[in-house]
Amino acid sequence: MILAIDVDYRGKEAIASAISFNHWHDQHPTAVYHSKIAEIAEYEPGAFYKRELPCILTLIQEHQLKPNIIIIDGFVSLGEECRPGLGMYLFEVLNKKIPIIGVAKKPFLGTPKESEILRGNSLTPLYISSVAITREAAQSNIISMHGKYRIPTLLKFVDSACRQADL
Repeated sequence: MILAIDVDYRGKEAIASAISFNHWHDQHPTAVYHSKIAEIAEYEPGAFYKRELPCILTLIQEHQLKPNIIIIDGFVSLGEECRPGLGMYLFEVLNKKIPIIGVAKKPFLGTPKESEILRGNSLTPLYISSVAITREAAQSNIISMHGKYRIPTLLKFVDSACRQADL
């Protein structure tokens, strides 16, 4: 199972959503999951993981999800020096057993050029980072995902599902 996760913040609460699918080229999810997180940490510049990681973990634990790989909205590692980002912290908490792919829409300061991919006719890149899967394999997987636009169909789906969830 491939799991794509996103989090939507609503004041002092958040909704974490995930979709599962089986193949990189799938057009539709096999399942959709939502969890409401009643109290979230304040945003701390440079430490986004402190806010988002507990939301992701709540979702995974609440639904007893056992993915083979996880896609997050964000970075696994940050900048040229590869400082740990949200994805790396998630990888560590999951006992380094599940590969993580980060798909970011905007670059982080010092994001290496080789992390960029272009999809469809878009001239605006996505930024791919990963752990326990090579960057090249992660990029190839994201490029192969269904959809002819910059953002793959299922990543748009989980973003929309997260924003529209009413728990």
